[in-house]
Amino acid sequence: MCGIAGIIDLVGARDIDIRVLKRMTDALAHRGPDGEGFFTEPGIALGHRRLAIIDIAGGVQPFKTMDGGGVLITNGEIYNFRDLKRRLEDDRLRFRTASDTEVMAEGLNLHGQDFIEQLRGMYAFAFWSRRERTLILGRDRLGERPLYYAQTPDGFLLFASELGAIRASGLAPLRRRLDALSDYFLFGYVPDPKSVYKGVFKLPPASTLTVRNGAEPILRRYWRPEFNVDREISFEDAKSTLISLIDDAVIAQMVADVPLGAFLSGGVDSSTIVAAMAESGATPTTCTIGFDNAAHDERAFARQIAERYRTKHHEDVVSVDAAALIDKIAGVYGEPFADPSALPTYEVSATARKHVKVALSGDGGDEIFGGYRRYPFFAREESVRRLAPLPLRRALFGAAGAVYPKFDWAPRAMRMKTTLQALGEDSISAYSRSVSAILPDRLSRMLSADFVDATKRYDRLSPVRDAAGADP
Repeated sequence: MCGIAGIIDLVGARDIDIRVLKRMTDALAHRGPDGEGFFTEPGIALGHRRLAIIDIAGGVQPFKTMDGGGVLITNGEIYNFRDLKRRLEDDRLRFRTASDTEVMAEGLNLHGQDFIEQLRGMYAFAFWSRRERTLILGRDRLGERPLYYAQTPDGFLLFASELGAIRASGLAPLRRRLDALSDYFLFGYVPDPKSVYKGVFKLPPASTLTVRNGAEPILRRYWRPEFNVDREISFEDAKSTLISLIDDAVIAQMVADVPLGAFLSGGVDSSTIVAAMAESGATPTTCTIGFDNAAHDERAFARQIAERYRTKHHEDVVSVDAAALIDKIAGVYGEPFADPSALPTYEVSATARKHVKVALSGDGGDEIFGGYRRYPFFAREESVRRLAPLPLRRALFGAAGAVYPKFDWAPRAMRMKTTLQALGEDSISAYSRSVSAILPDRLSRMLSADFVDATKRYDRLSPVRDAAGADP
């Protein structure tokens, strides 16, 4: 990963204090240990911290286009940059490097925002068009790479890969946002476009922010997932298509000019990736961590995968000081984040760094392939919901759930309180209850009366309902 940061004047072309930008990039030093670079001219300042992956010598940033009309800083990698390079060469462009950075810069310079839709990869970038005096901020389709931005009271816009860099600038007033904290208590994180601070935003996935002098920034969504359900496909055809898609995705992400490996836990995500790497003909370097607590130690499963695919396997046993590690991770995330997997991910990253510079990892496999035990229960509840309208279910099941005792210690058949409550709600409310970090009734007892009063009209599930409308 790399780190990007910048400042643009929204009202004129004032000179920007490079010391402020340096404070921002210093806050991102852990993201880019291989180099630092700056670009400044009246009204704009761009900074970059680099982790070099492709074309170590040629991909230095900020990167100027051949004609000098554009400047790019980016964090990420473009997997299809070689195909895009050939297309741009057909447009008579000549390239000086073998980097994906140059392809991205020249493509944006020639085609503008239309070029973003051709990118396949993980990225957050800032592109400055010197001719048009326009800044484009962009983020990849699934939001793998972070990007925050904020407007200051004196007419500047700041952006950076992490909240810590915005904070380090000293230009943006940071006040806690209560509805964002309310989201955190439900989801375990603060969903975009909000951050935990008022006036500081996350650029949403698959979005751009266009910033021009004297005009309001324009937020645009350039891609949405399509749900084309082919229910006529056979199981064998579906299986072969899925394997082909996974293989293509993994092979595309194995492009690097530095040592590359993979995290391996033995779970469905990492095991699938390692299998695809091995099937491509590579000998993967795999990294696993174990714990003193046997209940959380997955090394045995990881070894099975490592032995089957003959990887170069490395293990470390760690004794996690959770309190100390949480403090360290909190400084990186910059806002509340309650996913416990962040702790082992941090540790396995430290193990991998001893052997490789880039590691592939998986996320979302259980969600895509129905790996959680709650999914079949939810499916059965949903079949019951279809039999009766919500007002009737609320009167019957909701009332019963309110009085039914809670038996966490009893056999599952007797633990019906949660099921009854779920059947008395709509699908989204019920599912959110099942995955909530803290249940709403308990949360209201934990929070101050002022906090409850300030957020009582806030519907935390409204963005979820809007998104669910696109999913058949």
